Amino acid sequence: MKIRKMTLSIPLIQGGMGVGVSLGKLAGAVAYEGAMGVISSVNAGYREPDFKMNPKEANARALTKEIQYARSKADGNGIVAMNIMVAVNFYEETVKTAVAAGIQAIISGAGLPMDLPQYVEGTEVAIAPIVSSGKAAKVICKQWDKKYGRIPDFIVIEGPGAGGHLGFKRDEVIDGTAKTVEEILPEVQSAIEEYEEKYGCSIPVFVAGGIYNGADMAKIVQFGAAGVQIGTRFIATKECDASDQYKQVMVDAKEEDIVIIQSPVGMPGRALNTKLIRNLATGTKLMPDVCNNCLKACPRGNDISYCISRALIAAVSGDLEHGLFFCGENVGRIQSIVSVHDLVSEIWEEYRENIEKKGAIA
Repeated sequence: MKIRKMTLSIPLIQGGMGVGVSLGKLAGAVAYEGAMGVISSVNAGYREPDFKMNPKEANARALTKEIQYARSKADGNGIVAMNIMVAVNFYEETVKTAVAAGIQAIISGAGLPMDLPQYVEGTEVAIAPIVSSGKAAKVICKQWDKKYGRIPDFIVIEGPGAGGHLGFKRDEVIDGTAKTVEEILPEVQSAIEEYEEKYGCSIPVFVAGGIYNGADMAKIVQFGAAGVQIGTRFIATKECDASDQYKQVMVDAKEEDIVIIQSPVGMPGRALNTKLIRNLATGTKLMPDVCNNCLKACPRGNDISYCISRALIAAVSGDLEHGLFFCGENVGRIQSIVSVHDLVSEIWEEYRENIEKKGAIA
């Protein structure tokens, strides 16, 4: 598959997971296998010594290191991308830092990346929005076409089964009334059709949320997707940038451990029901000693019960008491920690076997 001038041998995206879960080590290993490895930009500099006092500089420095490391490990294979949330402060600066450091693609969600093309102008960096509806896809394509004369290089649909923050109402996710990826996919394809015709090219659409293995991948590709994005399974890999304790939490998790929380930034999210979640339910507050001003929508001060940034940093470090452990709906199916090579090979081989059963090889 061609994305701009790059080749994606395996139509698989490793989801961007923050804080610090998917950095250069994981992204580079995934790209080396011919897929798309994704670095999460949010607070990537949390391990830098000056992070609390100079978060903007620490994050920019860390992102540059992580991108360069991932590119070296990819060895010219696959694509090294970065997930940059629209909801973060310093969005424009983060995009430009990534571009200057050699990122090959930028995936952007948690809001509509209306001006993303402006920040990569004059480069060959591929850009893609994350959407949860056909309406969002159409709005973005219309803006990019009218204002910048371009369209997305690919699109990621994130369904209600994904981990972390979700683009749906909390009640919809809990009661199962949120639209499925099978319902959203044709809406998005219909919304982008006129722009594909105008520019004389197709926009590959990748589906995320509830995709676990090669059989799931084959099913959604047969339904019309170009490929898939998988996040949580990549946590349980040897190359994942999170601590071993974090990985083991995912291995030990059961389906009944999953809860839908309300994030302090106003979005629902899927996570594990750890001690932090139980304590918050009793009125406990977990506030930071220093605010890093990382998210636009964070109300800060006494209006929130905990700092999501600090909770995610605690989790990636293996702090079971204070950590927020985001996960996808299939976390309970993970049984062991494996290498990225073995995981990608398993998914790809199972995908091909299932496609063959349908009478065609992708």
